[in-house]
Amino acid sequence: MTSSSRVLIADDDRAIRESLERALQLEGYDVLTAEDGVQAIATVHGGPVDLLILDVMMPGVDGLGVARVLRAEGDRTPILMLTARVETPDRVAGLDAGADDYLPKPFELDELLARIRALLRRAAPAPEEGPEPVLHVGDLRLDPGARRVWRGGREVELSKTEFDLLELLARNAGLVLDHSTIYDRIWGYDFGPESKNLAVYISYLRRKLDAPGAPPLIQTVRGVGYTLRPQGE
Repeated sequence: MTSSSRVLIADDDRAIRESLERALQLEGYDVLTAEDGVQAIATVHGGPVDLLILDVMMPGVDGLGVARVLRAEGDRTPILMLTARVETPDRVAGLDAGADDYLPKPFELDELLARIRALLRRAAPAPEEGPEPVLHVGDLRLDPGARRVWRGGREVELSKTEFDLLELLARNAGLVLDHSTIYDRIWGYDFGPESKNLAVYISYLRRKLDAPGAPPLIQTVRGVGYTLRPQGE
């Protein structure tokens, strides 16, 4: 996968940009770089890339702006957002803009590489095995083949990571999945008990899926993990 994957790194910090470029090249990736958002968008328009790594804080068009522009154009290239902001609302802003994952600074290289592998793996075309059955959990309907989700009669737009997380929960509806299992299945890497990554994605899925004031479809089992359980069960 890595030998043919083209990764675009957009960061206005030259030292970070060049160190990431060297590290990813050593892993076998074909790396492109951009020093601001405008250059990043122009690079994507100039030829396809397999993954974008965007720094949130860039002059002019920032990482959020790049994500919004590409998503508005219908570009579904996986986006990993790098952010120095650690508060949940700031991370949610990246997901709102269309990012598939985010990584707070400072970060370990191994964690960055794990996120990249997971995003590229999920973006890879699935083998042709015929249409998968639609999953139903209460009034939630999830079509794995089309990667579409409906809650009642309303279609819900999800990023790759959000969809994969919801699909994992739907396939195990009623069962409690612990944090380690979810991290391993979705990210291919257990970020440890201090990570807020999973909690942010769960809260964001709830915002998209649940009506205001309604009991959450995704329920928290404190100290263990999460389960997808229809209301009233």
